[in-house]
Amino acid sequence: MRRMSKKQQLKDNEESVLKKSMYTGFIGGVLFSLLASAMYYFNFLEVTPKYYLLTSWVSAEWTDTWLGILFTTILAGAVSLLIACLYYLILKKIKYMWVGIIYGFILWVILFILFHPIFNDIPAVMEWSMNTWVTTICLFILYGTFIGYSISYDYMDSKQTEDIIEKS
Repeated sequence: MRRMSKKQQLKDNEESVLKKSMYTGFIGGVLFSLLASAMYYFNFLEVTPKYYLLTSWVSAEWTDTWLGILFTTILAGAVSLLIACLYYLILKKIKYMWVGIIYGFILWVILFILFHPIFNDIPAVMEWSMNTWVTTICLFILYGTFIGYSISYDYMDSKQTEDIIEKS
């Protein structure tokens, strides 16, 4: 069996962290999209991910079926890949949970306030009930914490692995 050089091990370790970040982003998008859809079903929310990711662009009958939820969930995972990459590029070195919380809140502001003019058929934030306000903010804070803490943890763990590789 051939031993890898230290440079190759370090490169593989860095690529591994990026891959884990991508997996984290996709899984986070899928899980939180499904959670938001369930919250919409149980009337905790007045808006669903389907409104933002699907029905604003497609007006077909299948969007109101299980296929619409499935397509929205996969699309949310793909969008979340980009969000996780952005976190990885900018904030991965910060290990505090507050960064993920703030990141989630900033994502909420961007989606529901800044991007609202793009989604004409969705009620404005000021027209929402208090349940929708609280639930969406909490959901995005949890999402940001999940993405942020997972990526930062993997990055810090990889740095410890790099230190071990360099010392050996």
